[in-house]
Amino acid sequence: MASALCYSHDAEDKQPPTALEPERSPPFKRFDIVTDFSDHHYAHSNLFPNCIGSDVSKKIMREWKILERNLPESIFVRAYEERIDLLRAVIVGPAGTPYHDGLFFFDLAFSSDYPICPPIVYYHSYGLRLNPNLYEDGYVCLSLINTWDGKKEERWNPAISTVLQILISIQALVLNERPYFNEPELDEAAEAEIYSDAYNKEAYLFCCKMTMRLIQNPPKNFEEFVRDYFRQRGKGILAACKAYSEGRVRVGRFSGSETENCSWSSSSSNGGNGTHVSAIFKALMEKTHRDLQAAFDLSSQE
Repeated sequence: MASALCYSHDAEDKQPPTALEPERSPPFKRFDIVTDFSDHHYAHSNLFPNCIGSDVSKKIMREWKILERNLPESIFVRAYEERIDLLRAVIVGPAGTPYHDGLFFFDLAFSSDYPICPPIVYYHSYGLRLNPNLYEDGYVCLSLINTWDGKKEERWNPAISTVLQILISIQALVLNERPYFNEPELDEAAEAEIYSDAYNKEAYLFCCKMTMRLIQNPPKNFEEFVRDYFRQRGKGILAACKAYSEGRVRVGRFSGSETENCSWSSSSSNGGNGTHVSAIFKALMEKTHRDLQAAFDLSSQE
């Protein structure tokens, strides 16, 4: 369960790079229009035949403008030149959650009755269930897209709801600090916090597994983004694995300051003044660290 969120022309002046200044790839645009939609989940759907030039297409163009102007730094979207009914988005997992530094991909499709009905959303799970609202089969449970029976004000409103709100809702309300409590009617009692902590550990392990699968098989039009993102974040992800394994910080709360004196420790299962970790979790994190290191090393050679 989750609720809706209410929520350049100067190129001639540039000099070519010298031998001492290797050319860098241009920054990955937060919003862009691409051509290849072949691996989109709804590429072969017929939800919106003959959408080009229709009244609905004008409303989709308005969505494009909203996204282009207002996307936060942690969400990236690709639209398709020949299939304006399709979108693909990647959301960066928020800091302070078990999803930090992860990448979460979603395919969206508009139907011919948009905006009366919200776009449909598919989650690229890579075969992993790491959140109560995000299913292995790609189903997304969210009031704002009418896949959960939330309050009226939380559901899709054709007059004001947007794709941007959907994406921000997923990032803020689904990928949150304590996803265990996304399940309805769970009391936040003391014993529930124990289950919540265990869920966060499992979610982080799955997030790491998904990272490795993403590196091996990134979605089209995001290959370079995935490669560069994990090249930049890899060191921090590995440091988080160590900190969590040793119990020096709770899963989801790694900030980078815990990297000092970070080495595998076998003398304690609670990491001193951090949090308790079981021998099983410690062993799983150590293996995950090794596997991630190998994946990052291989990616850096490509």
